[in-house]
Amino acid sequence: MFESVQGLLDEHAELQRRLSDPAVYQDQALARKLGRRGAQLNGIVEAHRRWKQITEDLAAAREMADEDPDFAAEVAELEEALPAAEEKLRRLLIPRDPNDARNVILEVKGGEGGDEAALFAADLLRMYTRYAESKGWKTEMISYNESDLGGYKDAQVAIKGTSNDPAEGVYAHLKYEGGVHRVQRVPVTESQGRIHTSAAGVLVLPEVDEPEEIEIHQNDLKIDVYRSSGPGGQSVNTTDSAVRITHLPTGIVVAMQNEKSQLQNREAAMRVLRSRLLAHQQEQIDAENSAARASQVRTMDRSERIRTYNFPENRIADHRTGYKAYNLDAVMNGDLEPVIQSCIEMDEQSRLDALADEKK
Repeated sequence: MFESVQGLLDEHAELQRRLSDPAVYQDQALARKLGRRGAQLNGIVEAHRRWKQITEDLAAAREMADEDPDFAAEVAELEEALPAAEEKLRRLLIPRDPNDARNVILEVKGGEGGDEAALFAADLLRMYTRYAESKGWKTEMISYNESDLGGYKDAQVAIKGTSNDPAEGVYAHLKYEGGVHRVQRVPVTESQGRIHTSAAGVLVLPEVDEPEEIEIHQNDLKIDVYRSSGPGGQSVNTTDSAVRITHLPTGIVVAMQNEKSQLQNREAAMRVLRSRLLAHQQEQIDAENSAARASQVRTMDRSERIRTYNFPENRIADHRTGYKAYNLDAVMNGDLEPVIQSCIEMDEQSRLDALADEKK
């Protein structure tokens, strides 16, 4: 795998040259694209520098070890450090998901379980919001449809990161959250104290940076307006301010009603539509490209049960990675990093295995 490093080192040098040119920043979209790629390559360059330094120091220490006992001790230390340096560089060389550096639009939706499922959806949204705060990310509620007991029948939140490094990207971490989340607990509506099982669905969409990234023809859109209703729509339900946009070629439908004007709801709907179309395009590319190995962990299919939250046992369990812990109260308060890291590590290992298979 290390044979490819020199090409990446050359690309990094060329990127640094381009990013030092003030003219590049006249095109902000280009500057962001170059900055993200540069941030990704920075880690590879540093890891390669570390690996190369240890390799050279080890060779020199072995030459001198016969003459000086101090070098023999250094040989042992360097031999111990080299495998870790090799492994770090190897993992950084794994081809990344092109969307890892993007911000996301995260959707939660109450599933089976009625009011209890809606309450759990609200708990999940709070968990993701708290997790975002711990990472220094910003959150913005785009839309929501509340239940009678204060949960969410469905809700969408935008989460924006602060780093250009794809490894630190919002999507790089949250893309594993898509699927069915199952909860086992005593609902607030249960008078007999019986444990119920219900579920909520999560969908994580990479957000489009620039509207021009996704080409949408006006003739491909069917736009309906209607009167807002329910909690959140009370101040605007005297006018037809709610908007429903259907993308005819794909059948994707987005509806918005929480803003106070039709224009605001339309802009919010288009924002979500672009993200859904980006995800749709990526799914098509993965399906058509037989050489591309999709992640064995990530899914945007709401039908796949990925995790169970057992409140009586204070247990969190991820069914894809085998991760299990008894700190559910902390996880629900945003301490999600260990769970997500188990997904990242499994995904990286599956990609390493795929690269090894390709070389056989």
